[in-house]
Amino acid sequence: QVPVVESGGGSVQAGGSLTLSCTVSIPSVGNRDMAWYRQAPGKSREAVAGFDSGNNKIGVADSVKGRFTLARDSAKNTIHLQMNRLNPEDTAMYYCAADRSGGWWYDGRYRLWGRGTQVTVSS
Repeated sequence: QVPVVESGGGSVQAGGSLTLSCTVSIPSVGNRDMAWYRQAPGKSREAVAGFDSGNNKIGVADSVKGRFTLARDSAKNTIHLQMNRLNPEDTAMYYCAADRSGGWWYDGRYRLWGRGTQVTVSS
């Protein structure tokens, strides 16, 4: 069983919206320190948004601030990334990460990674 599973990717036109979901199947891990990353072809991996349980804050990358929001459903060990006003630069494989040790949502070391879900935005 894959411990971290993403869903919700797809193809949309510029200006459209998608919601990505990520569920952790290991109850002891929970969804307190989870994050979304993305990687476009030929580019390095980029942290998109995540939770910091230490200070109870949500972080969002500057590149998506004002367009992407992050929420969680603790009862289901799930987090959701709502992506609005998508543009072609958002095209990437989106990965969910969980069970962080050290650091913050954008630079911590995550023990668990999903297999990714593709988001494609056409102009």
